[in-house]
Amino acid sequence: MAELVFFSGTMDSGKSTLALQTDHNHAARGRSGLIFTRDDRAGTSRLSSRLGLEVDAREVTDDTDFWDVVAAERQHGRVVDYLVCDEAQFYSPAQVEQLARLVDEVELDVFAFGITTDFRTRLFPGAARLIELADRVEELQVRSLCWCGARATHNARTVGGVMVVEGDQVVVGDVAGGQDAAPVHYEVLCRRHHMRRMTAADARRRSAGTGQLDLDPFAG
Repeated sequence: MAELVFFSGTMDSGKSTLALQTDHNHAARGRSGLIFTRDDRAGTSRLSSRLGLEVDAREVTDDTDFWDVVAAERQHGRVVDYLVCDEAQFYSPAQVEQLARLVDEVELDVFAFGITTDFRTRLFPGAARLIELADRVEELQVRSLCWCGARATHNARTVGGVMVVEGDQVVVGDVAGGQDAAPVHYEVLCRRHHMRRMTAADARRRSAGTGQLDLDPFAG
């Protein structure tokens, strides 16, 4: 029986790697699928993982209608057994509903991958609809780590090296960092340090001169 499955996790938890592996496993068994993504770090119409793997994909835009895409494929005689949908948090609720309809009415398996909350700890609309409609929500088992070593549960955005909690929900940044990188960066934090707005750079600055990290909750 076909399913809509949402694989969720923070950044650095291996979502795109699992998306690629899922497509490989199904294709190796003779199934035919389509790969979708949106705003991937590698550029338009690419699905990439931080391990260096990268494949062609179909870019999802505001105008993408998954039902129409699958219908066009079938009208041209191409079999579609499943969809792999990366960066699904950026899809609209209506697009998620299209995916659910394909599962229910066409018996396609849909494997969606994405993060659930933004840098403000608010649910992405696409992720929220996936949680509401998915047959299963699977949390990725590879745990991202905060700079303190605790499990990372929140995504943080920094602009010019300063963590921010206001701004547009979707801003593509350079997660790798570096002096020549874009001014917008992302990193993962545990809840405590996200709420304290203490990034890895903040921790290094606070530890300078003391030789140890300042974890005192009453520290400035």
